[in-house]
Amino acid sequence: MWAGDRASQSLGMEIVEVGPGRAVLRMTVREDMVNGHDIGHGGLTFTLADSAFAFACNSYDRQTVAAGAEVRFRAPTHLGDVLTATATERSREGRSGVYDVEVTSHGPGGDTVVATFVGHSREIGGSFT
Repeated sequence: MWAGDRASQSLGMEIVEVGPGRAVLRMTVREDMVNGHDIGHGGLTFTLADSAFAFACNSYDRQTVAAGAEVRFRAPTHLGDVLTATATERSREGRSGVYDVEVTSHGPGGDTVVATFVGHSREIGGSFT
């Protein structure tokens, strides 16, 4: 799936780990990701969380898409912040799943939760292999 994910790659995301029902992705806030308030654009934080969610719900080698998602921003991000999105499966029944994603920013004072995300998935059939 990573080979065809040009969106995540173009934003400089990297996969830290992927396992059954779990994924961890990382991205650094670049100059072109900062908005008019001089903070990281929330849409890009959402995109990082969404990508982690996508890799977690596709970790069973069954093509799966988002059916819906919700994000809550907890703290701003800034130029140079390294963001880590950790997606974990909450439930998976039939073709539907629910995944929690926590996005943290690593800074001098430790890790700060900058966003929480809940994604609902739906299997659409087929596999990647």
